[in-house]
Amino acid sequence: MNIQRLGVMGGTFDPVHFGHLLAAQAVAKEYDLDSVAFVPTGDSYQKTSPTSAQDRFNMTELAIAPFSDFQMSRVDLERPGPTFTIDTLRDLRGIHPDAKLFFITGADSLESINTWKDSANLWSEAHFVGVTRPGHSLKVPESPPGAVTLLEIPGLAVSSSEIRAKVVSGESISDLVPDSVVDYIVEHKLYKS
Repeated sequence: MNIQRLGVMGGTFDPVHFGHLLAAQAVAKEYDLDSVAFVPTGDSYQKTSPTSAQDRFNMTELAIAPFSDFQMSRVDLERPGPTFTIDTLRDLRGIHPDAKLFFITGADSLESINTWKDSANLWSEAHFVGVTRPGHSLKVPESPPGAVTLLEIPGLAVSSSEIRAKVVSGESISDLVPDSVVDYIVEHKLYKS
């Protein structure tokens, strides 16, 4: 497949949930993307994860299996050291040198983009799409004209931390994550202390 427009969905995916899938679908449609690469962080410099990078990769791979225009990327798992967005984008640029990259992230994360590693150079690597729930007003960070857009996505009010808490308390998460991910969490006894 010749990819000209590639969405990049980075994150811990701990676990991946319907909000991630919905955001990727909405951005793919809005920006006419050829594909969306899901890129689980290896060693996150901002969050400590209760699960291994491989478990998070496996869950994400199961979740995106039904979507022909979604793909997995191991670039952040294979690079040693902490995961930084600038490195993710540069690695993907090496794999898809002719593609225009669209980095998809929560709009709340995007507000702090100017504190990210090598932030001044991020703008030349990708167009940034901040996804947000309707009714949440967020300011676009200081950036070059046209470098960032916000996209409201209904039904985005789901968080991985909320899902982990439900698993710990024995509540059902089947309305928040695909069945394949529920099965994986149960089989591997994830999020149970």
